[in-house]
Amino acid sequence: MTSEPSAWKRPVKMPSLPEVYSSIHVPANAHFLRKLLAFAGPGLMVAVGYMDPGNWATDLAGGAQFGYALLSVILISNFMAILLQHLSLKLGIVTGRDLAQACRDHFSKPVAMVLWGLCEIAIAACDLAEVIGSAIALNLLFKTPLVVGILITAFDVMIVLMLQNRGFRILECLVASLIVIIGGCFGYELVVSNPSIPLIVQGLLPKPEIVTNPEMLYIAIGILGATVMPHNLYLHSSIVQTRAFERNDSGKSMAIRYATIDSTAALLCAFFINAAILILSAAAFHGTAHENVADIGDAHQLLTPVLGAPLASVLFAVALLASGQNSTLTGTLAGQIVMEGFLEIRLRPWMRRIITRLVAIVPAVIVAILFEEKGVGQLLILSQVILSLQLSFAVVPLVWFTGDKRKMGQFVNAPWLKISAWVVTAIIVGLNFYLLLQTFLSWIK
Repeated sequence: MTSEPSAWKRPVKMPSLPEVYSSIHVPANAHFLRKLLAFAGPGLMVAVGYMDPGNWATDLAGGAQFGYALLSVILISNFMAILLQHLSLKLGIVTGRDLAQACRDHFSKPVAMVLWGLCEIAIAACDLAEVIGSAIALNLLFKTPLVVGILITAFDVMIVLMLQNRGFRILECLVASLIVIIGGCFGYELVVSNPSIPLIVQGLLPKPEIVTNPEMLYIAIGILGATVMPHNLYLHSSIVQTRAFERNDSGKSMAIRYATIDSTAALLCAFFINAAILILSAAAFHGTAHENVADIGDAHQLLTPVLGAPLASVLFAVALLASGQNSTLTGTLAGQIVMEGFLEIRLRPWMRRIITRLVAIVPAVIVAILFEEKGVGQLLILSQVILSLQLSFAVVPLVWFTGDKRKMGQFVNAPWLKISAWVVTAIIVGLNFYLLLQTFLSWIK
């Protein structure tokens, strides 16, 4: 017997991403591992947003200036991400609506339109970070001018289109492959940098100085603010619906369990990547004349001479390129989900992706021509500020909806989970507001 939540204003008209909805078979009576493999994939696509080029600058700065001390901040922010992505996948599985559709169903049309506009700005900002990251990587690897690198990234949307037409599993496999490349590159970097294991362990434990030291606090807030990406909450609530499971209480319970395992494991991989960037920076630059390294290009130039490893700089750039391309795949997919969910209109996928990419490429090209590398770096920082500003408008509805029994039925958040979710929301909103305030004050000065 099914138990469908009934608090939405409108009946379900169209599933999220209808071209791939319920397209991946989940064996009903299979053993644990086979079911887990069937659900594996969406978590990795979401984890991409937690290791995109926008996170690199804060991790590099934290390691260079403060050694391993801010590892605890990366760990705490990862736990927050695990909780919020669990709520996102649960919303999609239980209600059959992604977060964008849920917002349209619940709020008045003017409010929904405002939320859509803010989300589109955030996705454009996220895409901007990915375009810039890929262009910087091409410049570091092949000396490609930044403007040319930015223009090259315009064509990678065609890869997304070809792969999605061949099935959603192909897209997931490509994302997984690029994550393996990123992990392999940083595995090498960690070996050659020879970090201090005792200091790494100590760094995983929070220290009072993170709060008492203003400079450390600022970077810590930057790490926290750049971790949870708003488009990931929309993305995850949609792509979990690509699995073909029974849409009844037992089927939903099973889907939530396996999807949560997939999501948690994938986000732990993202933690390894972010922690590896900070550890590499700490081992290579902290306590040296290069403690002020925070720019991706500077870190790339210094790694090989500082570590004495010929491949250190090359693999750093390879990982950056893979990160940028991976984020492109998921960011453009999130754009499609948001437009269809809020507006209930469908554009052809190639048109939607080109629109999203052009919004990112035009300002990036202009800044690259006028201000070159320094301007592009500032634009990357600006993209993260915009993402921080939008985050609250995605997290609050998510926590609200999953805590409403009329919408979630028996799957409503338990009291402990509801309290935890609102505490995490308050922390994220407060810290992002503080970060934005400090950023704007620094620009005024």
